[in-house]
Amino acid sequence: MNKRGNNNKMIFKTPQHLGLLCSTFIFSFFFSTAIWAVPNASPASTDNLKVYLEQIIGPDDYRNYKNIQQLQRVSAWIKEQMHLFGIPCEYQNYSVNGLSYRNVVCRLTNGHADKVIVGAHYDVFGEQQGADDNASGVAGVIETARILVQQKSQLAQNIEFVFYTLQEAPFFKTEQMGSFIHAKSIQSQKDQIQGVYILEMIGYFDENLVQEYPAGLKWVYPQHGNFIAAVSNLQSYALGSQYCQSMRALDRLECQRFIAPAFVSGMEFSDHLNYWKFGIPAMMITDTGSFRNKHYHSKTDTLKTLNLAKMANVVDGLVYSLLTPIQP
Repeated sequence: MNKRGNNNKMIFKTPQHLGLLCSTFIFSFFFSTAIWAVPNASPASTDNLKVYLEQIIGPDDYRNYKNIQQLQRVSAWIKEQMHLFGIPCEYQNYSVNGLSYRNVVCRLTNGHADKVIVGAHYDVFGEQQGADDNASGVAGVIETARILVQQKSQLAQNIEFVFYTLQEAPFFKTEQMGSFIHAKSIQSQKDQIQGVYILEMIGYFDENLVQEYPAGLKWVYPQHGNFIAAVSNLQSYALGSQYCQSMRALDRLECQRFIAPAFVSGMEFSDHLNYWKFGIPAMMITDTGSFRNKHYHSKTDTLKTLNLAKMANVVDGLVYSLLTPIQP
């Protein structure tokens, strides 16, 4: 087992980019040991996370693309919950095959020109609760919003919280994904967007040697499943670095960095991919999904399988990262 707080990183190489990647590695080596002061912010609440998860999952039926009523229920609840925090939201409506779907876009503004986006998809694959995939990510974004409202005066940028529909099959990697719709709608603003943080399955952890990886990575990264992963490409390198630095400062949960282009299998399985398409720096914060969680896309992906305390650690790391100026 790697020492807690270890900040391993792996860059996937192509020959023509070797020089650039060597420079990136050198930069990372000299700056990855920086010691940061932890911002003064209230911690994430496991009780809150549980309430959010229960509301997102609901008592019956499933929030997949066929059950539009359930998708509407969840999106309306998200909008109201964010309103209770004092964060105004609006629906981003669009049609697919004559049916209406919607993202929820919420803005915490503080008079800055630049902004950061924090997002998660709220739909599920098939007939399942989708506790880890991806009620956990949605709950994480909501709790992040609750804490940042209290720290609004400390924010160095505006924050846009986005909750996406239609991430799952049969719409994954199509232009009908909610995150594609949103990314396309803000492409003219990309010079003002410092980064996008996507929360994709953040609740499943296992200290046993259960972790799997895309081909070629198992010799580099831990075999245990007790870490959170920060997935970025070269453009979003600083986002992943800063998030893992924040997790290291907290010293509660190990953070592993993965730096790879979108064509590397296993690195593109969420909404960050659509921002990459439009040249917007984006990263994914994840428990690695199916590479660890054997309940993935099954009826056993339930609330009782999640570790709420470690979910709270993940949220705290994101909050501290957002309260710290992004290092180039």
